[in-house]
Amino acid sequence: MADGSEALSESAAAAEKLFAAPCHFIAAAETVEAVPAPGLPEIAFAGRSNVGKSSLVNALVGRRKLARVSRTPGRTQSLLFFELGRRLVLVDLPGYGYAQVGRERSRAWGALVMDYMADRPTLRRVCLLVDAAVGLKDFDREAMALFEKAAVSYQAVLTKSDKLAPSDLTRVQAAIAAELLRRPAAHPEVLAVSALTGAGMADLRRALVDLAVPARLR
Repeated sequence: MADGSEALSESAAAAEKLFAAPCHFIAAAETVEAVPAPGLPEIAFAGRSNVGKSSLVNALVGRRKLARVSRTPGRTQSLLFFELGRRLVLVDLPGYGYAQVGRERSRAWGALVMDYMADRPTLRRVCLLVDAAVGLKDFDREAMALFEKAAVSYQAVLTKSDKLAPSDLTRVQAAIAAELLRRPAAHPEVLAVSALTGAGMADLRRALVDLAVPARLR
């Protein structure tokens, strides 16, 4: 039987293998009718506009331009679907909380995301991306309430962690973890990553690999 270190090593190897597999764009859906039919397990990425969702998806799979990165907050208006290694689908959700986006459009985005989550048996987890230098805001808490209403499991992931000193990053992680303890749908582990430096990406891959179709079935 493998000890703890061997098991961790095996998990890391499995995660790196999965996220190094071919990854390609499937679809962009601006309406729930355009969402692809459920198939492989899905991991969705949610967060405030300009939190770094597209950059994180690119870094996660080791691509530079898989998910388009926009310098204009609120630009992504569709649910973007990417298939990874025929074992997992990554979903880049529209950003929320950008003040210059009209209320009507913002409500439409929220309705689309809610409709997607409410009837998606293959959605295994939502990664809620939070800017490490900003922390949780009311928009994030509203998103968490939507996840909970849809009975969807979610996990907080701090982006842009390279902008904080290690001690400050640890403090932010602990504060968010303490708040999430009061939310039963939240995963207890709060991860910190940087798409720029690659810090924490291996941890995120390990957290997600077990949600994919097992390799032996492929």
